[in-house]
Amino acid sequence: MPTQNLSPQPTAPEPGHKAQGPLLSWLVKTRGVGANTVIFSIATGASRLLGLARDILASSYFGTSGAFSAFTIAFSVPNLLRQLVADQAITSAFVPVFTQLIDEKRRAEAVRLASTFFFLIVAVLGSITALFILLAPVIMPLLTGSAFDGALDDLVSGLSQVLFPIVVLLGLNGLCVGILNAYDHFTIPAITPVVWNLVIIAVLVLTRPLFSGDDEMYAYAIGVLAGTIVQFAMAFPVLRAYNFHFEFKINLRDPLIGRVLRLMLPVTISLGLINFGLVINAIFGSLVSDQAPSAIDRAFRIYMLPQGMFSVAITTVLFPTLARLAGRSDIDGLRRATAGGLRQISLLLIPSAAFTLVLAEPITRLVFQRGAFGPESTVLVTSALFWFSFSLPLNGLNLLLTRTFFSLERPWLPTALAGANVIANVVVALALYEPFGIAGIVIGTTVGNLVMLVGQIIVARRTLGGIEGRQVSIVVVKVLIASAALAGAAYGVWYLLDGALGTSLIAQMISVGSAVVAGVGIYAVAIHILRVEEAHQIREMVARKFSRGTA
Repeated sequence: MPTQNLSPQPTAPEPGHKAQGPLLSWLVKTRGVGANTVIFSIATGASRLLGLARDILASSYFGTSGAFSAFTIAFSVPNLLRQLVADQAITSAFVPVFTQLIDEKRRAEAVRLASTFFFLIVAVLGSITALFILLAPVIMPLLTGSAFDGALDDLVSGLSQVLFPIVVLLGLNGLCVGILNAYDHFTIPAITPVVWNLVIIAVLVLTRPLFSGDDEMYAYAIGVLAGTIVQFAMAFPVLRAYNFHFEFKINLRDPLIGRVLRLMLPVTISLGLINFGLVINAIFGSLVSDQAPSAIDRAFRIYMLPQGMFSVAITTVLFPTLARLAGRSDIDGLRRATAGGLRQISLLLIPSAAFTLVLAEPITRLVFQRGAFGPESTVLVTSALFWFSFSLPLNGLNLLLTRTFFSLERPWLPTALAGANVIANVVVALALYEPFGIAGIVIGTTVGNLVMLVGQIIVARRTLGGIEGRQVSIVVVKVLIASAALAGAAYGVWYLLDGALGTSLIAQMISVGSAVVAGVGIYAVAIHILRVEEAHQIREMVARKFSRGTA
């Protein structure tokens, strides 16, 4: 994580704040970037693990069936739209403006801005949602390939109608999360995905028996909608603890609204283009087979576990700091913060990629192969996961650099590069999906991320006067060496134990778990020998955190 001297000063609650019990008092305490990142990483890790448990449960029910692929495509459209104009886009455009108002003690303007945006989101996204629900039977069949029949097309349309209201809910949730992030509060935004997954699991288990055949997928869709409602509702008690209340004073002519909207347009396009890869994968997958979209999605869920624990946590916690530094025109501080984030993401995601590269098959088999998810499904998911591994650190680095440009209120730079990402992705996937199937589609994702990363590095160096490229490169080389040692140790331990113990569930847990422990141990020793300073900073930060907690 970024070094301690880059941590922002704790932000006090606004005047009039009253603690509402010991739990809520703890939740609204603020911390520095380092401690916030640890907390966010732990909570996000718990969420990803629960999400993985949810995926394991769903895969045991539905395997990589055509019905599950229908759900994957049905979810991809509202998910893309919420990324275009909902939670991430709103947060990225809103946080820099709202943070500046809070820092300048212009609280009344900040509340009016947030309130106007709340009702603007309801009006605009509510209208889009209503229109899509009416037109889904016409729109959704256009996104499926030749491997889908009429019944699966109907299922895609019906599921998308159930799922589409999450666009409004997540848009409002993105606004609330942006407000909390501006106060340096990350605990509730990190915890709510945990609750979201728990609600989905509960609804899926309880309501699936009410349906039959392919219609069982509706239980999953209803669970996603219910979880999103609960997730949105959880922000309000903490907002009240900060004495923040939405008002009915709406001013659409407020120049601050125009400023956020001007920021949001390129942010929307940029984030949408970045995340359009999921839709590309689903569409091209439906040309390969009716199993391919769900197989790629299962691999993506494993891929997102380290992505969410590390890069998403670092960029989420660092973003308000980047916004403050940019707002103060502190380019030197912004450059140091960005470079520190790049080194930390490399330190954590390159070894994660090494694990999924060499253990793609045993990880997939251990996580998913049960119930309706058989050996054939394992082969499909393994192929996707192997190629996703190359994209893991690339995507994490892209995420941080994109947030740096957003903090500078210069989002058109990464937007153009995100367009290049999509073009490269489509061209490669189009060329490779027929001869290589799933592998060719995911290679397209990796190539697109590589093109965008190279472009963002070039532009960032010009914009920031460098990104401490020498120091970052040295860390990356050292991490690659340590990760190669990790990969060799992890695969060797797994190979020996798998051959000796067999493939029972307990045996797989022992062989894969031992491989992970061995790999982490070797990696830690290698990083220590190679004197990677960022690893020492993490150890010191965690040690300080736990020493304070036990004092």
